[in-house]
Amino acid sequence: MRIDVLGVGFDNLAMDEALAAGMEHIRRRSRAIVVTPNPEIVMAAREDPELRELLQRAELVLPDGIGILYGARLLGKPLREKLPGIDFADQLMARLAKEGGSAFLLGAKPGVAEQAARNLERKHPGLKIAGTHHGYFQEDGPIVAAINAAKPDLLLVCLGCPKQEKWMFRHKGELDVGLMAGLGGSLDVFAGVVRRAPPAFQKLGLEWFYRLCREPKRIGRMMKLPAFLALVCTQKAHAREK
Repeated sequence: MRIDVLGVGFDNLAMDEALAAGMEHIRRRSRAIVVTPNPEIVMAAREDPELRELLQRAELVLPDGIGILYGARLLGKPLREKLPGIDFADQLMARLAKEGGSAFLLGAKPGVAEQAARNLERKHPGLKIAGTHHGYFQEDGPIVAAINAAKPDLLLVCLGCPKQEKWMFRHKGELDVGLMAGLGGSLDVFAGVVRRAPPAFQKLGLEWFYRLCREPKRIGRMMKLPAFLALVCTQKAHAREK
């Protein structure tokens, strides 16, 4: 049963359980979709009915961001742990490496996916990066054909929300993959183009603060978090009144 936070249902899983579910989809080649909403994406889904529906249809919906955990806790339906999409993907590739599995990297600026591929293959010996393509393409057909030719176990779609979610669902029936995951800017991190917050910030749930300090222009996006929590409080108050 999923935990509803402002109309988006989250799977209440520990990381090991999420990874086991992901590997099962890969072994079955079920073309399953993983989405990793944070508060900003939940807020976007309130304004975009198509995105909200797609998030609900995904086989795995993982809480990416401490704000989601705060929201669920405020509603009296706590989630077990934060499951950042980038950590899920990295640990999944570590498991794939042990089985000689493969991944295809789609997204980011030209050259970034290729650098991410080199870094990931070094980090996870045994992992095969079956193909890469930047995110600045005009036609979907050649991309779908390239992915199907590579037949990857895992497809990372890093086009930003909601483009990546809509792209995955639009082509789900065509793609010959086991599992696909929408991961925003993760390829930039895997490539070393963007530095992730130090582990201490991650553990404390302060990655957003670290990113804000490095990129003050993100303040407009960060203001979605207090708005998100205010709406959660409103949802809680309405629930009490019923």
